[in-house]
Amino acid sequence: MIVSINQPAFVPWLGYFHRIMKSDLHIVLDHVQFEKNSFTNRNRIRTPDGSLWLTVPLKTSGKFGDLAINKVEIFNDGKWQKKITESVKQFYKKSPYFNLYFSEFEHILHQPYDLMCEPLQATNQYFLDHLHIDTPLQYSSKMQCTGAKADLVVNLCQQTGCTTYVSGPLGRNYLEEQKFEDLGIKVIYHDFNHPVYRQMHEPFIPYLSTLDLMFNEGPASGDILKSIPLHDRVIKQ
Repeated sequence: MIVSINQPAFVPWLGYFHRIMKSDLHIVLDHVQFEKNSFTNRNRIRTPDGSLWLTVPLKTSGKFGDLAINKVEIFNDGKWQKKITESVKQFYKKSPYFNLYFSEFEHILHQPYDLMCEPLQATNQYFLDHLHIDTPLQYSSKMQCTGAKADLVVNLCQQTGCTTYVSGPLGRNYLEEQKFEDLGIKVIYHDFNHPVYRQMHEPFIPYLSTLDLMFNEGPASGDILKSIPLHDRVIKQ
């Protein structure tokens, strides 16, 4: 069984969903410390002049160091949902598949939310559905989590009984590979080969929100992701 683990992210990039697609089980690492300026509450979309951040404002003042992702509160100023959807509408209303996806996205985003984890789960399920990804999700906050960094990953993998762990490329900097080998777990590093697809403006900008792919490529988006092989470096056992 192939397992991947990643922190939740807001309207994530393609590599986020590609890793889930290539897994038999994905663990959403939602109990760990929220990191300022991360992709947990923001991501970028395409504009004629480059890119623009979509950001969900959070209540973080004085709370850093003791702020688990699944406990982070949204700063509900009454404006953030409208600001995000108006930005998406402004820059994608002329895209080929805007009418196919926007209304549902707007409806999901405009529900009443208190915690950041709530719109994350709702919007990410929207992406999973339209990309035809049926990989089951498990949340670390509902698991027995012990250890930090490498030890935490090992413990989570051990709980699932997985035989292969798909790590992000930065895992090379901290994973203690021998611990996985001792448990008979193969480690694959996810070096995502970003596809070039049609965008409304040139030059092509990679690493944007998956919204960009969907509005431009429509129902073919899932097949585009699926066609990308899982490039990897495997630990020798």
